[in-house]
Amino acid sequence: MPPRRRIDAQDGLAALAAWAAAPDAASPADVRTAVRFTLEELAASSPGRSVEVRVPPDGAVQAIAGPRHTRGTPPNVVETDPATWLALATGRLTWDDAVASGSLRASGARADLSSVLPLFASPAAAG
Repeated sequence: MPPRRRIDAQDGLAALAAWAAAPDAASPADVRTAVRFTLEELAASSPGRSVEVRVPPDGAVQAIAGPRHTRGTPPNVVETDPATWLALATGRLTWDDAVASGSLRASGARADLSSVLPLFASPAAAG
């Protein structure tokens, strides 16, 4: 069963567009909505429960097919801040660059999400 969406697609895309237009000037509400929307998109496009992706304080989701955990800390965890997550989700930042800069922490054999990112094409990434 696919994960239940909580963010309306139009609202999510509008928030993502607001962030993309001015990442440093986007409202906290737009950032929060964009993060939650992109996390939901990750869960929908890469269903599963083997990796927990955390973007505090805005959201977390389990995704990626494979063995799931049932208690305690999951064996595969990705954690980053909202700006880094949105840059990854839109292709403005590569997985390797985020890891190298220390703005993303990934642990576990399945925690490399480079094969499923970006989720959305960014005009800035193409130019």
